Amino acid sequence: MPAPDRPPRFPVICGPTAGGKTALALALAHELARRGPGGAQVVSADAFLVYRGLDIGTAKPSVDERAGVPHHLIDVVEPTERFSVHDWLRAAEEAIAQILRDGDTPIVVGGTHLYIQALMFGLFEGPEPDPVIRAQLAAMSGAERRAELERVDPEGAARIHPADDRRTIRALEVYRQRGQSISSLQTQWERGRAPATDRVLVGLVWDADALNRRINARVRAMLEGGLAEEARGLWEAGRLGPQAGEAIGYKQLVAHFEGRCTLEDAAERIKIETRRFAKNQRTWLRRLRATPGSVWIDADEDDPSPWTQRVVEACLTSG
Repeated sequence: MPAPDRPPRFPVICGPTAGGKTALALALAHELARRGPGGAQVVSADAFLVYRGLDIGTAKPSVDERAGVPHHLIDVVEPTERFSVHDWLRAAEEAIAQILRDGDTPIVVGGTHLYIQALMFGLFEGPEPDPVIRAQLAAMSGAERRAELERVDPEGAARIHPADDRRTIRALEVYRQRGQSISSLQTQWERGRAPATDRVLVGLVWDADALNRRINARVRAMLEGGLAEEARGLWEAGRLGPQAGEAIGYKQLVAHFEGRCTLEDAAERIKIETRRFAKNQRTWLRRLRATPGSVWIDADEDDPSPWTQRVVEACLTSG
């Protein structure tokens, strides 16, 4: 049986890259363990932390950071493999169920907001894939697909990275099948569904300029900490598959290894792409902000301790 004094809701923490989500999750885990009677375990909601070997560039929590706090869905597949939102949601629900059986509190945290949305509302499936339409879209250039996406689904274009061909093709496929953008279909679907009541969405909100400074500092620290060497080792070993190879930091450095740019150019491109990713995340966060009962924290400092009490209070209230 679950521990009787465990909070009735568990937190699902989202926010932009470099925004302090991991620090908040760890501080919260230690606070819940201090309060007892159970502890807390972290479930990662990050599309690239699942990959073994992608450590520095994904800001993967270190062994020391994870000490005393069990983590799930980190280092679960090889970077040559694909790992979909369906794979993640199934594994996350299994991990959450086991943590609850252990009498602990799950803390879900990550910046892959498609994962967060799926956990809160379930998955929007959409129409079945159409091989004819997919072949037509695959025959187009990336620039042509991007231009069509921006025309028929501007909201989707704001969320989908220009290099993400898989999601771009899916969005265009749905539009051609339904005559309606996948973004509008998802919004209609979400409005007809209530979020799960045993979890509370917690969002960190940053001023764009302050966040950009944090991003630039983090990229510098990653490069000083050996990101280029880590990426080269993976690349030379042929371990960067089509999905893992799209991770920001690794993709730009591979361009350098292949002689297409200097290391300095690659470093600058990493900063630019990370800031662009954070901008795309803000589009997701605006949608998630409408989640009933969610808690939003204006973050403006590195210390997560002022945020922790707010999250604990939110978890202690019934949904």
